[in-house]
Amino acid sequence: MEEVFASVPSSDGDIAVLAEIVADVEAVQAQLTAAQVAEMRALARAGRLAEKQAAGSRDTVRVHDMALRSIAAELGGAARVTDRTMQTRIGEARLIVEGYPAALAAWEAGRITRGHVRAIVDAGSVVPVQRRGEYEAEAIQRCLHDTPNRVRPGLEILAERTAERSFTERHREAANGRKVRLIPGRHGISTVIADVPTVIGDGILDRLTQQAQTIIDTRDHTGLDPDARDRRSIDEVRADVFADLLLAGAPALDPTATGDAPGTLGTIRAHVQVIVPALTLLGADDGPADLVGRSPIDADTARCLAANTPTWARILTEPVDGTVLAVDRYRTPWPQRRFLQARDQHCRWPGCRRAAIRCEIDHTIDAAKGGPTALWNLAHLCQRHHSMKQFTPWKVRQLSGGVLEWTSPTGRIYREDAPAPPVAFIPAYTGDAPF
Repeated sequence: MEEVFASVPSSDGDIAVLAEIVADVEAVQAQLTAAQVAEMRALARAGRLAEKQAAGSRDTVRVHDMALRSIAAELGGAARVTDRTMQTRIGEARLIVEGYPAALAAWEAGRITRGHVRAIVDAGSVVPVQRRGEYEAEAIQRCLHDTPNRVRPGLEILAERTAERSFTERHREAANGRKVRLIPGRHGISTVIADVPTVIGDGILDRLTQQAQTIIDTRDHTGLDPDARDRRSIDEVRADVFADLLLAGAPALDPTATGDAPGTLGTIRAHVQVIVPALTLLGADDGPADLVGRSPIDADTARCLAANTPTWARILTEPVDGTVLAVDRYRTPWPQRRFLQARDQHCRWPGCRRAAIRCEIDHTIDAAKGGPTALWNLAHLCQRHHSMKQFTPWKVRQLSGGVLEWTSPTGRIYREDAPAPPVAFIPAYTGDAPF
């Protein structure tokens, strides 16, 4: 069934109203930032007051805890939250105000957002105190032109490079705690939780999604009366396939089967997109690799994936800024597609981080309008944002180096740089002679 979409109508009056709304939201955001930063500084002062009250006591730890509890109870009463919640907020405030002053200042100046600060602090939990300033400065620079969800994985990898214990070592320990839990819920529904390595979890979700989508695509061609067709959402189908696979070893119902012949549903395999630094691949470095769209994975898992995958891609980058120049792949029928996957990594709509392997390749200048199928006219967009480009007033043009310049209905311009690969080769020098 072909879906038909109508373009979103707009007028000069609507654009003017939208521009006014955007300006209002920006002004409110500035006020919220000022208030949130002021609150954070006040809570940090409360934490220091509790520390001051405990100073000089023989039982400093207990006295400080009691003082902090009392202050938290006072502030919690004023803010209408529990003292435990307020005590947690005080601890977070002190960590940001005292541990990450540059990030706080950048937030206060409007250069980054609260979400960026949270990403910097969360990722920085593994950074030694003596290297925190170095990490913080680089992390702020990475946050200036992208959204928190986009920069978070890169910040995690940056932080891991400064950690006292390698990511791989800590992953091995954490993996020893993997388990499956059942949490009873209401109305006869329970939640199954499996703690597994991230790359395994991403593969599980990918395979379930592919199988669920196959079922949904098939049901539209059954010839059944519309009222008799399967109307489950993709989430419901994913949950049902998940149960089938665990209980029966294969989907119990396969709508792609024909007669006695098995269908294609069981043959669907998971796909994950991983970027592995060359030194990690060779075993000379235990730094983390990047599971695109998720988070870092350990070096052991990355090397295992590389050793067992039937296909792989090598990325050639520009030595200084890491821009992807070329890609080759053993036994590839689609070298152009592989190049774009390596360059884009994810959906190129501002702020979206859906992995490229789950996106569509869009012609920046529509093919129907003469746009060529050339690298300079192609970029990955997820289905949601592909539709928005086509059916809303948003416009885009592609500059050199894979840079996309998006123009909103109000005329605002959002620059979307091609993401820098986690791997970049820097020229080495001995004296004045490069080698």
